[in-house]
Amino acid sequence: MKLKKILWVDDEIELLRSHIIFLSEKGYEVDTVTNGEDAISAVKENDFDLIFLDENMAGMGGLETLAIVKDLHPNLPVVMITKSEEETLMEDAIGSKIDDYLTKPINPSQVLLVCKKLLEGKKISGQHVAKDYLQDFTEISRSLLHEMDYSEWTDIYLKLVNWDVELDTHPDIGLRQTLNDQKKEANKEFSKFVERNYRKWITSMGNADTPVLTPEITGKYVLKDISANESPVFYFVIDCLRLDQWLIMEKHLNDYFKIEKDYYYSILPTATPYARNSLFSGLFPSDIEKNYSKYWQGEDNDDEKSMNRFEKELLQLLIDRKRVKLRNELKYLKIIDPEVGRNFEQNILSFQNTHLTAVVVNFLDMIAHGRSDSDILKEIAPDEPAYRSLTNSWFMHSSLFSTFKTLAKIPNVKIVITTDHGSIRCLRGAKVLGDKEASTNLRFKYGRNLKIEEKYAVYVKNPIDYKLPSRGITINYIISKEDFYFVYPTDYHKFLTHYKDTFQHGGISMEEMIIPVITMEPK
Repeated sequence: MKLKKILWVDDEIELLRSHIIFLSEKGYEVDTVTNGEDAISAVKENDFDLIFLDENMAGMGGLETLAIVKDLHPNLPVVMITKSEEETLMEDAIGSKIDDYLTKPINPSQVLLVCKKLLEGKKISGQHVAKDYLQDFTEISRSLLHEMDYSEWTDIYLKLVNWDVELDTHPDIGLRQTLNDQKKEANKEFSKFVERNYRKWITSMGNADTPVLTPEITGKYVLKDISANESPVFYFVIDCLRLDQWLIMEKHLNDYFKIEKDYYYSILPTATPYARNSLFSGLFPSDIEKNYSKYWQGEDNDDEKSMNRFEKELLQLLIDRKRVKLRNELKYLKIIDPEVGRNFEQNILSFQNTHLTAVVVNFLDMIAHGRSDSDILKEIAPDEPAYRSLTNSWFMHSSLFSTFKTLAKIPNVKIVITTDHGSIRCLRGAKVLGDKEASTNLRFKYGRNLKIEEKYAVYVKNPIDYKLPSRGITINYIISKEDFYFVYPTDYHKFLTHYKDTFQHGGISMEEMIIPVITMEPK
């Protein structure tokens, strides 16, 4: 293996001879020069992996030399060595893009540590990541063999998501497929767990052995104690937000907010018309249909102009039922295109005197749906790591991030962020039979005479058992498990191929059902 090559620049280089011998014994090749001019020449003529650069040299000083080196090789790591501990000098060096600095007198262990960090850090870190994951892999595999409760399933999912994000930074250690296989096995067991317990959960909501469910979220996290607190509250519902996507976004918000996270379980189907209406109303879909039938209209096609037209009205009804007294009228906004988002960002301070502002953000859902139909988006985000990267790129440059940064300047503001459901990357098709009137959704369907194998989906013979709208005496539902998506026999292979490897929602999976609830206050 080729030795890593180091250039050491110091006008007192002979005094450092023991350090240079030490590095040579550790397997590094070290060249030396005594001034900035010779350093520039050496960099032009050789390929170095690291430079140690003395700050205080006769003639061309360290910072001047550094600037020229960075012009020649912007990505070449440079460690500044200085006799001074003056803060301004350190700031000047850091501002000049040094990678580390050492203060004289230096010792061999300091030098070796810097070399390992800058030259072998990724490799060493990857080795430790692999070791830690394989330990967690064993623990998770062992847990999947036993019955778990909802909180233990949440813990399993958190571990898997954290490893997903961690492995994004170590793509070369060869554990991605192992993790994907384990997530697949976990979702298989999770689907069985939900199928066994869901009907009990929805009839005993609020009990200690039942997860917090969709209808409880707005009351518990947004409306609780709001009457007694005059601070402005902003309630953001980011449609189709997965936990891994939130972790990517959270990294950018940590500098601005104190952040607390909780988790809840989405109702079934994990689809916008059901889950988001339930989120805002505090009711199950069957109760909305029964008590507020005029607000339960349209078709289940996730069209923002049909099933989710009455979110503000449903939220106001929940506020009234909870007897919450707001200082002024509820404000509600749905961001369904970039222009609306920019307008909200530019006018956000005008909302600071509003007691409660509810905002639905649809961009992630648009990415999920758009990727299904766009070859360009599939090329940009061919897998889940790239999908997270796309989320990161969007959020960093989004009006939503700018909005959050502005809100961080408002004293005592409270921000609650959640979603109605996540999404899962669907990789396996499942053949379903049904009549022409059956709904067209890929992860759940309702209609007459629906037929599918049990291993692919939960069959809901009586909708009221799942607190779903009846829609007629002979209407049944099917809700997909794991990463399956529904395909009709007509043109089966065409649609099997078309929808494979798309992000969908509506079914039973950890990614769709285990949902973050975030509370943020400015630092």
